[in-house]
Amino acid sequence: MAVLLIVEDDITTNEAICEYMQSAGHTTFSAFDGEQGLKIVKERPIDLVVLDIMLPKITGLEVLKELRVKSQIPVLMLTALDDESIQASSFDEEADDYITKPFSMLLLGKRVTALLRRSGKTSELHQIQFGDITIDFGGYTASGKNGQIDLTPKEIDLLKLLVEHKGLVLTRSQILDELWGYDYPIIERTIDTYIKNLRKKLNLDRIITVKGVGYKYEESL
Repeated sequence: MAVLLIVEDDITTNEAICEYMQSAGHTTFSAFDGEQGLKIVKERPIDLVVLDIMLPKITGLEVLKELRVKSQIPVLMLTALDDESIQASSFDEEADDYITKPFSMLLLGKRVTALLRRSGKTSELHQIQFGDITIDFGGYTASGKNGQIDLTPKEIDLLKLLVEHKGLVLTRSQILDELWGYDYPIIERTIDTYIKNLRKKLNLDRIITVKGVGYKYEESL
């Protein structure tokens, strides 16, 4: 996992991001203004920075500009400003990605993972094994000691999503948004059917139901 610096002056938002990223296995450091953020980057090895644009003392864009003088560390800009000129300015200063508030933690996590993968800090999940069963996420196939297991592409996508976020509870709404999109005409309880099928077909007890919330994947049961 990676070492992340969260530079965000809103304490609640900063803590929420850190908690989410820590539950995904990352180490996090917090800064609440631009000066503090630059100081931490100089003192510690950081793999990726989540950087708010509207910061006290030094703005996020100024922090980004100073970072780029000496470093190509991945930077994801975070702001409440849904403004094309602000977005353009951040990319002019060589930001790697951009997300506006309010945002889904799941989406933020996916973007962080993508940036880390591009920088060589993490790798794509291609395959996983449960005892005699092997799931090939790239080839969309599953096999066991008795041969091929009939999993649908969406079932494989759902399993991969849960495994990539092991230990984290994903709501039905988050799963729907990620796998089907915001406007797809499908009800949340459909997720329950997909989970039931995965458990049955793979004889899998690692997908845990969190009552009233959603599902999570746990390795050590």
